[in-house]
Amino acid sequence: MQASSRLSQVTRHIPQQSRTMSSYSGTTFALSTGAKIPGIGFGTWQDKEAQEDAVYEAIKAGYRHIDTARVYGTEPGVAAGVKKAGVPREELFITTKLWNNAHHPEDVEKQLDVSLKALNTDYVDLYLMHWPSPFARSDSLFPKEGDKTKTGDTDYVETWHAMEKLQEKGKAKAIGVSNFSKAEMERLVSKANIKPAAHQMEMHPYLVQKSFADWHKQQGIHITHYSPFGNQNEIYSRGKDMGKLNDDPVLVEIGRKHGKSGAQVALAWGLAKGHTVIP
Repeated sequence: MQASSRLSQVTRHIPQQSRTMSSYSGTTFALSTGAKIPGIGFGTWQDKEAQEDAVYEAIKAGYRHIDTARVYGTEPGVAAGVKKAGVPREELFITTKLWNNAHHPEDVEKQLDVSLKALNTDYVDLYLMHWPSPFARSDSLFPKEGDKTKTGDTDYVETWHAMEKLQEKGKAKAIGVSNFSKAEMERLVSKANIKPAAHQMEMHPYLVQKSFADWHKQQGIHITHYSPFGNQNEIYSRGKDMGKLNDDPVLVEIGRKHGKSGAQVALAWGLAKGHTVIP
């Protein structure tokens, strides 16, 4: 996918924003650390060859929150796009994620260091454990045992304690998780020295998860939505025959009354709940 088409998919749904975090007029939310996280982020999953131009154009369009991950392979493209845009590092909010092959406590900081080098930065604003499920320790992102991915036995609580040290060192300004169940979140919170600042999960008007969202609010854990337009990526078979969320008659009608698109209504739905959205 070309950078221009990737960006246009997102920017046509979002009003132009101001150009710096210091004068950023878009919606922001406070993390438990006190840091401000922009309400709308630019996601960089897939299309790694297009990310330099996409991130550059996104920053020009006013984005200040860039979301990436080690497994995406897009960290170098993010770094190149940021450099090309010439925006000072402190005016950006960068999120990346620890992948499953580096859950062992001895591997956590090493993988963040690799990400920091790829991102050409000394710190990330938010570092997430991508999944609670570990793979076997390996230099390969997907270690194999026969034709299957080889699983590991590291407890995600041990991984979390290693991540806490990264926040204490300043390599991650805040730490959080992604794709955890409620039971996993409750266990983690009960054993954590530093409570997760954020939880990134799939959430949109077709996947509301109200009780889980309420629990996060009670705990002071910020929620970030991925797939805020509904998860209909071609790599998934389940749900591929569902109608597009953006074309949902209810969202379209609400948008019509306010001169907005169904996609803009979907984003506004998340923001109104006090959540960040990553289209």
